Amino acid sequence: MTDRDLQKLADMLYLAEWERIPVPPLTESCGELTVDDAYAIQMKNINRAVAMGYQISGKKIGLTSVGIQSQFGVNEPDYGHLFTAMDCRDGIVETAELIQPRIEAELAFILRSDLSGGKVTVGDVHNATEYAVGAFEIVDSRVADWKIKLADTVADNASSGRYILGEKRLGVKDVSLPDVSMKLFRKGGFVGEGTGAYVQGDPCAAVAWLANRLWDYGVTLKKGQIVLSGAFSAALPAQKGDVFSVEFSSFGTVKAEFR
Repeated sequence: MTDRDLQKLADMLYLAEWERIPVPPLTESCGELTVDDAYAIQMKNINRAVAMGYQISGKKIGLTSVGIQSQFGVNEPDYGHLFTAMDCRDGIVETAELIQPRIEAELAFILRSDLSGGKVTVGDVHNATEYAVGAFEIVDSRVADWKIKLADTVADNASSGRYILGEKRLGVKDVSLPDVSMKLFRKGGFVGEGTGAYVQGDPCAAVAWLANRLWDYGVTLKKGQIVLSGAFSAALPAQKGDVFSVEFSSFGTVKAEFR
C-alpha cells in the first residue's frame, strides 16, 4: 500500500477515537492490508499523538493467550503503545471517553534498564525488570463491534484504552509468575479466573517476545517504561456503573470503577 493509503486509514482511526464513532474493519475494505502495513498505520497515530504533546509511558502486549486469540480470530500476539494519559491512577475509568471497553487482568512490568537486541531471553527480562505489579488493562476498539482481524487491532494501537496499576510491588525473581493466580469479580460476583501460565506460559516470555518483535522495527523497550504483559483470562465487556476487582495470589487486589 502507498503511504497515502496508510495515512488515510490512520486518519480514519484517529477520528474514530476522538469522535467516539467506530469504523468498519479496515481489513474488509483493504484486503491487502498486511501486519507490517498495520504497524505503520499505528505509528502514524503514535507520532501524531507525541507531536500533540502526549507522553509514551510504555507498551502493551495483546493476544498472548490461546483463549484471547480464539476470541478475536487471530493467531499471534500484537503490541501497542501506552501513554501517561491512559493511566487511571485513582482506579476510575471515565466510560464516556471510550467506545466499547472491555477489561483484562494481568501483570505489569516496570523496567530498570533497556531491553533490546532481538535475542532477548526470559533471563534478560528478569534482569531488566525493577518490579512487577497486578494491573487492569481496559481495552477499547475503534473498529465497530470488535470485528477485528490481526491487522485491524494492530493498526488500532492494539486496541489500547486505559490501564490501572496495583500497589503491591514484587521482583520477578521473587515469585513464580506462571503460578500466580487471579480471581476476577464484577460488583462482587465472580466472573473469571486464570494464571500467569495463560500468558505464553510465562508473562516474562511475553515481555521477551515484545522486546524481540519491537527490534524488528528498530524500537527498544526503555528504562522506566511500563509493559502490560497480557491478560490472564478473556476480556470482559464493561459499562458505566460496573465495579471490577481482581485478587492476585501474590500481587494483592486491584480495583476499577467505570463512571
